[in-house]
Amino acid sequence: MSRNQVWKQIGKFIKFQRLPGLLLAVVCIVLINRWLPAEAGGSEINPQLRDQVLQIIRENPEAILETVQAYQKKQQEAQQKAQQSFLQQMKADPKAVIGKSPTKGSKNGKVLLMEFSDFQCPYCAKANDTLKEFMAKHGDTVTLTYKHLPLTSIHAEALPAAKAAWAAGQQGKFWEFHDALFANQKQLGEALYQSTAKSLGLDLAKFESDRTSSTATTAINQDLEVAEKLGVESTPFFVMNGEPLPGAVQLSDLEAALAQTNRLIK
Repeated sequence: MSRNQVWKQIGKFIKFQRLPGLLLAVVCIVLINRWLPAEAGGSEINPQLRDQVLQIIRENPEAILETVQAYQKKQQEAQQKAQQSFLQQMKADPKAVIGKSPTKGSKNGKVLLMEFSDFQCPYCAKANDTLKEFMAKHGDTVTLTYKHLPLTSIHAEALPAAKAAWAAGQQGKFWEFHDALFANQKQLGEALYQSTAKSLGLDLAKFESDRTSSTATTAINQDLEVAEKLGVESTPFFVMNGEPLPGAVQLSDLEAALAQTNRLIK
């Protein structure tokens, strides 16, 4: 039986069971890994299996919850370990963390400000205004790098906009395209991408080819992998020399973080 078929059977089982979410999660794990035979056939959940699982839950609720909590703790510890490892890498080798992502500001600055952003996120648009003011003042010492984090589950144009900006970057116009997208956030869509490309004097054939290429997808996925290592799930999110700055930070927040960073690197 395939894993998809297993999940369909589990769905039939849990549909009418009024159990807490954590218990249902455990039931799913149990059914897949222990009680549901790999070669079982048919489309109905075995009544005996159903009764066994329910009985186990009724008799061992504390044990089940303890198992889930232990699993969650283990996952959290692994995430924290991966996050700390990446943050240390960011401090030790910032160029490797930047990769091929677009940058602005200092070319050899000791301060790296990494931004995770979504072109359709209204908070990111506000944060962009703050960043402009911050970089105008500190662009000689701070390197800003942009990482794509399109929240596709809530923003339909986030990924198309990210690909369009990436394509503009292949012609040296990422930041100009980036600013235009945020300035016209309510008009995100094909018409805006095309008109912006034209106004920036891009080679339109190359722009179209680049933004629809697998290379664009790969580049954005690489940024998503970085976000996953850091446990970043919302935008905007900033990291300055290994110190996370989540949320729509104010100018004063960036200034304070920079002052602290400068004290540490002196």
